[in-house]
Amino acid sequence: MRRDALLVAVLAVLAVGIGRATGDGGRPAQTAASSSAPAAAAQQTAPAPVRSSNAAPAPALPDRALIQKYCVGCHSDRLKTAGLSLQDADPSAAVLDGRLWERVLEKLHGGMMPPQGMPRPDAATLGAFVASLEGTLDRQASVAATPGHKPPHRLNRTEYGNAIRDLLDLNVDASNLLPADDESFGFDNIAGVLRISPSLLEQYLGAARKVSGLAVGTDKDVIRLGFRVPPDDSQEDQVDSLPLGTRGGLSFTHTFPQDAEYEFSVFLLRNIVGYMIGLEFAHQLEISIDGERVFTAQVGGEQDNLASDKNMSETANVIDQRLKARVKVKAGPRTVAVTFIKRNHAESDEPLQPHERNHDLQDMNGLPQVDHVNLTGPFNPTGPGDTPSRRRIFACRPAQAAEEAACARRVLSTLARRAYRRPVTADDMAPVMEQYEAGRKAGSFDTGVEHGLRLILANPKFLFRVERSPSKPGPVTDVELASRLSFFLWSSIPDDALIDAAASGRLSTRAGIERQVVRMLADPKARALTDNFASQWLLLRNLRGHVPTPGDFPNFDNELRQAFRQETELFFQSIVKENRSVLDLIDADYTFVNERLARHYGMPNVYGSNFRRVAVTNPVRRGLLGQGSVLTVTSYPNRTSPVLRGKYILENILGTPPPAPPANVPALSDNEAGQEPKSLRERLELHRRTPACASCHRVMDPLGFALENFDGIGAWRVKEPGGAIDPTGKLADGSDVDGPVALRTAIMRHPEQFVRTFVEKLMTYGLGRGLEHYDMPVVRGITRDAARQTNRFSAIVTGIVSSAPFRMKAPQADGAPLVAGGL
Repeated sequence: MRRDALLVAVLAVLAVGIGRATGDGGRPAQTAASSSAPAAAAQQTAPAPVRSSNAAPAPALPDRALIQKYCVGCHSDRLKTAGLSLQDADPSAAVLDGRLWERVLEKLHGGMMPPQGMPRPDAATLGAFVASLEGTLDRQASVAATPGHKPPHRLNRTEYGNAIRDLLDLNVDASNLLPADDESFGFDNIAGVLRISPSLLEQYLGAARKVSGLAVGTDKDVIRLGFRVPPDDSQEDQVDSLPLGTRGGLSFTHTFPQDAEYEFSVFLLRNIVGYMIGLEFAHQLEISIDGERVFTAQVGGEQDNLASDKNMSETANVIDQRLKARVKVKAGPRTVAVTFIKRNHAESDEPLQPHERNHDLQDMNGLPQVDHVNLTGPFNPTGPGDTPSRRRIFACRPAQAAEEAACARRVLSTLARRAYRRPVTADDMAPVMEQYEAGRKAGSFDTGVEHGLRLILANPKFLFRVERSPSKPGPVTDVELASRLSFFLWSSIPDDALIDAAASGRLSTRAGIERQVVRMLADPKARALTDNFASQWLLLRNLRGHVPTPGDFPNFDNELRQAFRQETELFFQSIVKENRSVLDLIDADYTFVNERLARHYGMPNVYGSNFRRVAVTNPVRRGLLGQGSVLTVTSYPNRTSPVLRGKYILENILGTPPPAPPANVPALSDNEAGQEPKSLRERLELHRRTPACASCHRVMDPLGFALENFDGIGAWRVKEPGGAIDPTGKLADGSDVDGPVALRTAIMRHPEQFVRTFVEKLMTYGLGRGLEHYDMPVVRGITRDAARQTNRFSAIVTGIVSSAPFRMKAPQADGAPLVAGGL
């Protein structure tokens, strides 16, 4: 199948097919950035949402005089502080300008308005005002639903990899096939920024070719892949996932495309001058595949050491050649381990400081360490073998030539139904079978199937989630709802059970949806909520690129980095699997640690590399704000940052993000050598004397300083270079805090605020678009319903998937682009 011809076909289908699917001949779809409907649109009559009602009990209407007394002094037509004027605003008519009043509610929920130092009403008066304003907005939303519009949604890189896994039983590293996706609203699955271009389509075509050949077993191209040990990975002892009795190295899982020979080339770490370290004593390096040793070689010893002293570059090259092995490997996913056999002689492997890697790149002493491994092949292939992907694909095998066409149609229609996420038609299958016939003529039955599969994987029906645009707000079809559910909870395509439920109409009722939600959350694929949603919401992905400076944090290494992330992932996963209250994320009395992390936290009696659930007896470690992952990603490489930590809490915990910083903000001054060091608090006090900085820092800094006893990698401390740690401060609502326990208590004093923030984040992720002002009544309704069910995770998920924004769709706006970025 010619690559350029396929590209032209895909571009044509994309430009015309998506336009037809939207129901308007190709009118542009509304992007996330421009999806705000005008006020008049909110008045359109639409089918009532599945919820019985989102409206709160109706309190008395808010008093306009309160606005005039406490707000207009700053938010007048003349001053317009923060770009907002309330001079002529009438809370009793809030539905006429929902965007403005939702903005007011956000600040009031955070206790930010009126600001500290300004007159403010008593708590009862302010609470009554907020309840009345919410009731006014929520009652209107319960009468006229505005579900919002989402443009065609391209599978992002993660969804693509998961879809390939579930479609073909084939694990591929999508980061090697496709570029990283843009993010918006904190997530990379937002439809409005998932751009498409001819160059990106070329990459999808290349991915389709690679994946189909690997899955069917027709891929015989010799390739070279590299697998590298992270530069701050400690190799002083046994590495998790490698066998006991070994030291250092790495393991990786690779899908071998053919029964064939493959060459493994192991390269050891060299110092800055090219010297291969650790040659004083003999060490045995081994390569194993699925636990079976396939190669060993000696590194170091008297001969290598003397040769290196004479010519270190030539000796290193000789050792490189010695550590090459060509091995016969069966096709399919195999786990490869490259490591050293641990010595037990007098020349011990044990380091003096078990958690500190030697960062002196000129040091010639120490232990040999694996730097990277190259894998090349296949060579001399003998066949595709018996792999999980071939077993998934070939539902039948023709015994004779006359049976091939019927078997191919069965195989490919089954794959197309899963890939397109709906029952397929004769029109769907016609081009696929044409490609099968072309491939069959050029080779074998398997080649024909591979060509048909390649077209399925390159088809916009697989790469895009496109929903027909209605003429007015209305419910999505059951098939569309099945895709919404699967990509929300699994970040992947629906399985056969979900497609069957959609095709038979069993998703038309709330009970039918709830049955699927229970089933799907119990499925291992629901791990995607941790890997994708929680990982992005809590910024866990940032850990990979966060490298604390060795001089400031000498005991930090990749093992600790991975332990940080695994603790938080296991913690969040326990909330999902055990259907616990999401408030446990703030105040849980348990966590998950291994020996390395327990020592970092000062927890006794935890041994070994396996993670286990433990009780948290030190109150400063309870919940997310006591975990090393959060404390590390909110620090700089060389120090803590109360500003970053305060901003993190405002955005991700309290749902009241600060405005963007003004231009040309001066950097925080560092302590200078030879002068008496100033504490971080003292330096920030100097920094925020700038009026443009003071207003935001007044809100953020106390939150961050409450966590200042945790250093830049989450270890507890009582001093810093400028003196004793001072964790005291006053929050925006006037509450005094003096450390992490007081901060957590202040947050838990208003638990609905965190739950509402959690609902906002999860709903944004689930819808694949940013939330608008007309979505906020739904958020509040889900939050109230969840509170009646002790804020359990499943209650929030059920509330989201039963809501109007999830169950309904709105027409696209005129003038918006069809696909963000164009073609």
